[in-house]
Amino acid sequence: MITNEHIQQFLAQAHRVGDARLTICSSGNLSWRIGEEALVSGTGSWVPNLTAEKVSICHIATGEVRNGVKPSMESGFHLGILRERPDVNVVLHFQSEYATAVACMKQKPTNFNVTAEVPCHVGREIPVIPYYRPGSPELAHAVVTAMKDHNSILLTNHGQVVCGANFDEVFERAMFFEMACRIIIQSGGDYSVLTPQEIEDLDIYVLGKKH
Repeated sequence: MITNEHIQQFLAQAHRVGDARLTICSSGNLSWRIGEEALVSGTGSWVPNLTAEKVSICHIATGEVRNGVKPSMESGFHLGILRERPDVNVVLHFQSEYATAVACMKQKPTNFNVTAEVPCHVGREIPVIPYYRPGSPELAHAVVTAMKDHNSILLTNHGQVVCGANFDEVFERAMFFEMACRIIIQSGGDYSVLTPQEIEDLDIYVLGKKH
């Protein structure tokens, strides 16, 4: 059951995202699974100063709105990811400065692994989704499909989506995503990436995935 305490936690996390300038004004949206329902930032709301009146409660399986507040136009992919990924509880769509600049580049990177934090926290592969109209079924389908096997994606001429088990994981993922793109932009395109062997070493010695 969603309580006022849940709402207040959701607002605090939305404001945290805004304070980090991952979203500005009405850009971006946030969702949080609570049981069979999800809190979703409302359509047209400003994540940096989100208020309780602009938080939608949606049934994840059906998309039914439970409190009369229309969810974000991107709720299709938020709820879709939550349906497909039982390990995911939080989804963030953001438009940070450098990552969105990369999303608008004619020649986009195919490898974002500029520092150890990227393969360890963001993902060694970051799919780039073609441009689809914001809020469209086509965009929702493309995002949900890509995020079945990835935690971070880049939307051409649009922004980014990250997902994770909790707010801290998603915030960290988004911040390191932005950091990687800042390095790419500030390098003028002349940057190095980690080799497959170096990433394999991170799996073993940092993440402890293999022994």
